[in-house]
Amino acid sequence: MTNCTQDWVEFPRVNGRIVEANFDGGDITSDGGVLLLRQADRLLGLSEAIAQALTDSRRQASCDHDVRSLLRQRLYAIALGYEDLNDHEALRQDVALQTAVERDQCLASASTLCRFENRADRESAWRLHEVLVDQFIASFKRPPKKLILDFDATDDPVHGEQDGRFFHGFYRHYCFLPLYVFCGDQLLVSYLRPSNIDGARHSWAILSLLVKRLRQAWPKAKIIFRGDGGFCRWKMLRWCDRHNIGYIVGLAKNKRLNRLTASLQDEAAACFAATGGKVRWFTDLQYGARSWDKPRRVIAKIEYSQHGVNPRYVVTNLEGDAKQLYDKLYCARGDMENRIKENQLDMFGDRTSCQRWWPNQFRLLLSSLAYTLIEAIRRIALKGTELANAYVGTIRLKLFKIGAVILKNTRRIRFLLASGCPYQELYFLVAHRLAPG
Repeated sequence: MTNCTQDWVEFPRVNGRIVEANFDGGDITSDGGVLLLRQADRLLGLSEAIAQALTDSRRQASCDHDVRSLLRQRLYAIALGYEDLNDHEALRQDVALQTAVERDQCLASASTLCRFENRADRESAWRLHEVLVDQFIASFKRPPKKLILDFDATDDPVHGEQDGRFFHGFYRHYCFLPLYVFCGDQLLVSYLRPSNIDGARHSWAILSLLVKRLRQAWPKAKIIFRGDGGFCRWKMLRWCDRHNIGYIVGLAKNKRLNRLTASLQDEAAACFAATGGKVRWFTDLQYGARSWDKPRRVIAKIEYSQHGVNPRYVVTNLEGDAKQLYDKLYCARGDMENRIKENQLDMFGDRTSCQRWWPNQFRLLLSSLAYTLIEAIRRIALKGTELANAYVGTIRLKLFKIGAVILKNTRRIRFLLASGCPYQELYFLVAHRLAPG
């Protein structure tokens, strides 16, 4: 490649004026909103808690970058939209990111970050999950009366020969099968699993651990387990009954359930034929498969439209009107799909391209912790604003990706943010709300 020594490049004139460009602008960044991430991190104590949870076996006298700095560099970069370690070859020179990480010199290289991730093991995954749950508990000013724990699994496609990757018949590609647990918008568990297992595998153990920890913090809180039909396992339901855990879980339709609701389906068909309007009825059943220990309450939704009959079933131990439980409580679990998409797509939780298993789990957790950082900004600082319900990707675009000139001397670091930014008032409001009390 030819070396170019030209200082200026000229472009066609505009209204008679010469248009020139060079690279003498000084320290300029496209990520002026990184200071909001730093502010949120300091408010939560997130990177500090992670650094304390992880062990560092390196010889400290030979290390230029401590664990805290490595974590901040990686978390902030993911939150800013930089998914790959290769991005850090340029990012490490960015004064904005250096300021957020609280360093005055070049940040860690991609190879240093790669070695950092590849030191991950089972213990680090356990400890980072503890940080996630502790962050969730600390987010409440007073004990909650009710907690709804949403469980769901999804596919994480892989494109190499990673440890633990298998072909999944339903998704029709090689993938992992991570298990997520959310409570509202807050993420509690992002557990990487191979895809050659039952979709509910380990969910019982995770529910048990979560219940134990949450009841240590809030003994009187009502805990409800919610999931789709893939989590309907009678032994898990029996455990919930014995430990006073509410549940509302999807139940796959079968011939016996359809026989029990056959008369109602026929009535719905007749009503649709007479009126031409969609029919949507609810009823209660006592149902128990032969393998179950006892019959349980099943809510049946009988729906008839121009597409024909569409019965759906959920099993629950909760009291209340069948329609209310189905519409207001069970169907609300669909919002968890949006949260999973945020973590998988906007926070790059599917970037599990390491060869070994535990580094991939570590990467998934880093994405989850970056999600936790932006979710805290949404929950704490954007409440009541136009971005109160925005996706994390939208928050990144509108509040973090702001051009800025950075002036730095021995006494001050000044970010001169773009004057044309349309969210100036919101930026100042968020910074104010995230400031220490």
